[in-house]
Order: sequence, then C-alpha cells, then structure tokens
Amino acid sequence: MRLLMLGGTEFVGRAVTEDALARGWEVTVFHRGHHAPPPGAAELLGDRTAEGSLAALEAAGGPGDGTYTWDLVVDTWSGAPSAVRDAARLLSSRARRYAYVSSRSVYEYPTPAGLPEDGPLVDGASPDDGGDVSYALAKRGGELAALDAFGDRALLVRAGLIIGPWENIGRLPWWLTRIARGGAVLAPGTPDLPLQYIDARDLAGWLLDAAESGLHGPYNLVSRPGHTTMGELLDACVRATGSDAELRWTGTGAILAAGVEPWTDLPVWLPPGELYDSVHQGDVSRAYATGLHCRSVRETVADTWTWLCELGGSAPQRPDRPAVGLDPQTEAKLLAG
Repeated sequence: MRLLMLGGTEFVGRAVTEDALARGWEVTVFHRGHHAPPPGAAELLGDRTAEGSLAALEAAGGPGDGTYTWDLVVDTWSGAPSAVRDAARLLSSRARRYAYVSSRSVYEYPTPAGLPEDGPLVDGASPDDGGDVSYALAKRGGELAALDAFGDRALLVRAGLIIGPWENIGRLPWWLTRIARGGAVLAPGTPDLPLQYIDARDLAGWLLDAAESGLHGPYNLVSRPGHTTMGELLDACVRATGSDAELRWTGTGAILAAGVEPWTDLPVWLPPGELYDSVHQGDVSRAYATGLHCRSVRETVADTWTWLCELGGSAPQRPDRPAVGLDPQTEAKLLAG
C-alpha cells in the first residue's frame, strides 16, 4: 500500500504515519516542514494555506492518466474547508481512496445520546469556505469536499475525544503533569462518571484497516460509552506517574459556582447534560462491527506518560488551540473550601 499523509508529524497524523510504516507501507508525508516526519517516510513540503502550496503534490502525483500514484490519502485538516477541497480535487484521479478525519461535532447540537451516523448534521457548511468558520462547520465542510471529489471512495472518520501519545491539545498531558506534582488534586464530580474517547493509535489502526478493506462513508470512531470512568482515568494517572497525589472528589455545584469551565479548565470532564451526551454517549456500533478495538485506559495513560517523560515533561501545544488546565490558585481555593 502507498499512503499519502497530509500532515503526519503530530498527534493523529503521526499515529497514522507510524502505523502505516510499521505495516511496511510506502509513506509520503506532505507537510510544512515544522517538525521532522517519522523515520522511513518520504516527504514533500508545502503550506496548504498559501497560494500555490500544492505544487509539490502536483509534481509528485503524475499525469493523472488513471494510474494511481497512491492507494490512500489521509487528511486531518481542521481549518478552512477550501484546503480540503483543493487537495481532494487535485488528488481525485491520483489516489484510490481518501480518508478524512472529521469529528462528531458535525452533528446538529444538541446531539442526543446514542445518535448514529445518519443523525442530523450542522447547516451552513460549504467546501468552498476559505475563511474562519466554527470547528463544526469546518469539519462538515471538509467532509463535503472529500465526498465531492471522491464520492464512494471517501471514508469519513468522525472521531470523538482523542488522547494518547503525541497529543498536542493538552488534555491528558495536563492531568498527568498536575497529578505528577502530587498533593491534593481537585477531582471533578464523581469517580463513576462514564467516559468515551479513543487513543490516536487505535484510530489510526482502524482507519488503515478500513481503507484497505474499501470501507467508505461516515463512521463514528470512539470507544463504547463507559469504556472507562473519570475515576479510572485519574487513578491510572496516579499509578503511571508514581505520584503521592490524593484525589479530592468535589461536587459539580461547587466547581461551577467557582467559575470553573468543564472541558477547558478541567479537561475531559463534563457534568451530565446535553454536552456530556454529545461527547461521551455516542453510538459506535458501526465502527465496532467493522473491527474497532480500543486499548485499556491504563495502557493509554502509561504510554502517554512515558512519551511525556521522553520530552522532558512538556507536551507540544498546537498554536491554534488555547492551553487547557485549571489555574493553581483556583484549585487551591476549591480544595480549601
């Protein structure tokens, strides 16, 4: 198999690239050159936000005479949909399949618990939008662009919460570094709150298997609801770091009254309600029926901590995403109260 990875040096893209290389695939990474690709991958340079940025792809892609240069293109783009449109149109005659890593955010909010892939989608998305749009519209616009160029050769991977090694959003890394400091740690809500997420490596493995098998269309890609709980996640962080941290479970009311924002100040955590149902109660039966396997939370947490330690304890941060995590002074006030 010959893979063209658009991106491929960080988080999900890197997980896909490393998995494909481990399978013995021929991998070409198209990226801006800010980070080195995994060893063994060929690289092409270009910035998808700049005019003429796809010149390297056009030159490498052959004459477009019906002979496929790549068996699979994987695209994780989350900015303006026009970038997906331009790449997909260019590659439609040069690649056999196109997998676009989308998001469950494309569903109309509020998303009821158990919503399958045929649920109502956000309105107003366009593959021609080249400006700033919401995350939901950007991802839906990317889906439309992939479908327009590739039709039933397009695989739409609607991921939920993604964690694991190489995470550059900061959610699991924040919990790990906070717990590693030890002492009393504010733990939100109740430990039995069910969570739904996917390790980037499990996403990558399913995506490559699915593309190789010729699957197409949309798939919700995340673990089953309750794959783990908030308590199991934080306990795994304590074990992985070897910390003396003491988890202090604090009621939702007190946390919200202090102005603490779920998801951003306290990553991963959402109190029960509409947003919780949208993130942690999705229907994933279609993905599991096609071979999705999700590793244990202990493995994900332990491997993420090992990776963080190799980096010196500081995780990379995407420049287009705000840093997450609770202010230490706010945490101290809540713990004292």
